[in-house]
Amino acid sequence: MNINTIKNAIVCIMMLAVGCHTLNAQDFTDINTLKFYNALQFRMINYAFDKTLDSRIPAYLKDSVRTELWERAKCTSGKAFRFATDSRAIAVRYNLLTNMHMMHMADTGIKGTDLYIWDEDTRSWQFVNCNRPRRIDSPIRPREDSIQSKVYVDKLDGRMHEYMIYLPLYDGVRWLEIGVDSTATITQPMLNSPQAGKKFIFYGTSILQGGCACRPGMVGTSIIQRDMNIECVNIGISGEGKMDNCMARAMATIPDVAAFIIDPIPNCTKDMCDSLTYDFVNILRKARPDVPIVMVEGQMYSYAKYSSFYSKYLPQKNYEFHKNYLKLRAENPKNLYYVDCDQLYGPDNEGTVDGIHLTDIGFYFYAKKLEPILQAILDGKKVPFQDKVNKPYPEIK
Repeated sequence: MNINTIKNAIVCIMMLAVGCHTLNAQDFTDINTLKFYNALQFRMINYAFDKTLDSRIPAYLKDSVRTELWERAKCTSGKAFRFATDSRAIAVRYNLLTNMHMMHMADTGIKGTDLYIWDEDTRSWQFVNCNRPRRIDSPIRPREDSIQSKVYVDKLDGRMHEYMIYLPLYDGVRWLEIGVDSTATITQPMLNSPQAGKKFIFYGTSILQGGCACRPGMVGTSIIQRDMNIECVNIGISGEGKMDNCMARAMATIPDVAAFIIDPIPNCTKDMCDSLTYDFVNILRKARPDVPIVMVEGQMYSYAKYSSFYSKYLPQKNYEFHKNYLKLRAENPKNLYYVDCDQLYGPDNEGTVDGIHLTDIGFYFYAKKLEPILQAILDGKKVPFQDKVNKPYPEIK
């Protein structure tokens, strides 16, 4: 081996050690050569109230809810844009609301955006790429430093394709633009996917919101949306899924609802599960008697089995929640269903990142647990797995 070969090998090793920043899997198009369009002019999916980036709950609730609830509802979890284009490159540019960071969740999930393409070969949505958000550590940096941009893919075939961009799970955006070649055509989607019309409305906690998916397309509601071809509205609000009556009243006004999925237990105490469940669900039942409601138990944290406290307390919360389900069902069994916590995030403890919040594996199993029930509701068939949950649970002292 000659000296030049050795030098070249050393250079390659050094480049690998620092992350190979000068080597790219693809020589991406210069983003400055593209033309950008306001995403709001295209079809937004998975939203319940106004077609806006501002909040996942209606503006009139601002003075009726806790400040924390209002602020956290500004996260864009679940929302996405649909469009079609013949561009040879697809890019995104957006301004983050807070540019926040958490220690137990990837920035790509917190504040990244995912690009999906409709694959004609598989007749399904396929993931293309996610941008890697630029982190700003200083709180005094100007707002412009929160602008993120990314060319997801280039050197496409120049034919018309259908696309979908999912928005951040744990941050909001002030505006978002879609970038394409300056001479390309970009239009409203031609493919009716997800199917326009009925929507599933999911209400819950930080877990439902997407903690801690590695990227936006892997939150449970978005997996269900792609699998079942139906819009899934994510009203999971970190720390604030506490069954506030005003939230139930707001949800009751949403048109074209296929089902309400209620998953609040992780944010509720045992007493709250006992005292708040009946009224929250009953508000929805009285306002929308023909809309099915699915009540989802709280998961058993990975450490619960080994904790003398949580091994009893978590089942006690589920007991109170289930007790109210039986009470509601005794009054009227129509359109009321229940999902127990058995293997809710998978057959072992690998579906969680911190014992509570889910990994992508956890969200996959969460979706697969709910999908047979939701599909039966859509098809007007007998909802499975109800015989077990329609019996009283043993009380845990």
